[in-house]
Amino acid sequence: MIFEPRVSASLLGHLAGAIAGPAVARGTSFLKDCMGEAIFPAAISVIDDPTRRRGLRSKPFDGEGLPTTRQAIIEDGRLTTWLLDSASARQLGLPPTGHASRGVAAAPSPAATNLYLEAGALSPEELRADIKSGLYVTDLIGMGVNPVTGDYSRGAAGFWIEDGEIAFPVSELTIAGNLMDMFRALTPANDLTFRYGVNAPSLRIDGMTVAGA
Repeated sequence: MIFEPRVSASLLGHLAGAIAGPAVARGTSFLKDCMGEAIFPAAISVIDDPTRRRGLRSKPFDGEGLPTTRQAIIEDGRLTTWLLDSASARQLGLPPTGHASRGVAAAPSPAATNLYLEAGALSPEELRADIKSGLYVTDLIGMGVNPVTGDYSRGAAGFWIEDGEIAFPVSELTIAGNLMDMFRALTPANDLTFRYGVNAPSLRIDGMTVAGA
């Protein structure tokens, strides 16, 4: 299965939610015991860079006035940090990480800034070249993700892949897996572009379940 860049970024959103301090402190994250563990392949890095020039979420200070810095959330496949504001940092006995985000009617809470998964070496065409039968996902529907277990099930639409080529459009499918397994089976393409606050290249994930009429 290959996720095109616009929808592959949603996987980083699930990662950010799972490493947010309040979820870790409450024990409601499937990554709560994974600090320092390899949760991606060794070549994968995920960066949060609030200092990126002209980034949509760039800022010198977080919502609590702490300075922000570029951080490798995932480095060589390993989880290196939580996203912490002052409150969740106190709960976990750790220093805040400069990720407090302030809304208009609530206390600050931790959030990523310019989050992205670094590009790989293969083109999208090379990524799908050896796929005998698979799915190229261009749209996701619904929010069937369990943050406690990491179980993932969402409606999807896109194009069917046969012998490495785009064959025909498909819709009303369900794709399913577990985020931990999906992260470990992930291969990025080289087509990363920076358009949004969260960005990722095309991603190939082997071993997911596809169901449909």
